[in-house]
Order: sequence, then C-alpha cells, then structure tokens
Amino acid sequence: MTQPTAAVSVLDFYQALEDASARMLEAAQADDWDRVVELEGVCAVLIERLREQAEAAPLSPVERAEKHRIMLAILRHDAQIRALAEPWLDVWGDAAPGGRAPLLH
Repeated sequence: MTQPTAAVSVLDFYQALEDASARMLEAAQADDWDRVVELEGVCAVLIERLREQAEAAPLSPVERAEKHRIMLAILRHDAQIRALAEPWLDVWGDAAPGGRAPLLH
C-alpha cells in the first residue's frame, strides 16, 4: 500500500474544513451558538495545520479545482452563518461600551 502524498493530505484538511463549516451552519440553524463557537475553534486548528502542510505541497490542476469547490462551499456556509448571526450582532452592538448587553433569555 502506498503512502498518501502531501497534496492528498492538504485536500484532506480542506475537506475537514468544509465539513466543520457545514456543521457550524447546522449549529447556527439550530440556534446552538455555543456549538458554533466550538466548531470555530476546530476550524482555527485545521487552518493552522493546513498552512503548515500547504507550503510544501503544490496542488495539481485537478486538486486546485477541488480546493476551489471546497472554498466556495465554505464561503457559502460562512455567508449563511453570518446572516443567521446578524440579529445577535445587532443586539450586542447596541449595548453601550463597557455596559451590559440586554438579557436575551
């Protein structure tokens, strides 16, 4: 059995990011913002690992196309999450600096 190449590893990180962003969207749709924040941390770790791997692993044209597809999916997820979060951001943004945000529950 052959060892996977570094490029495959890079695509695995991109795929893991896509999966995590999809789970973040699901959590946001379920109004589970604690889970969204948790998954945001998972994404941060994956991005750091991806940066380490990507420097040494040029992608083929096919792999670049897959990376492009994944990045577009992540951006769509992010846009949907932001749309769901905007009402919350407005509530927090209206709070006075140093003051308390209004109670939401």
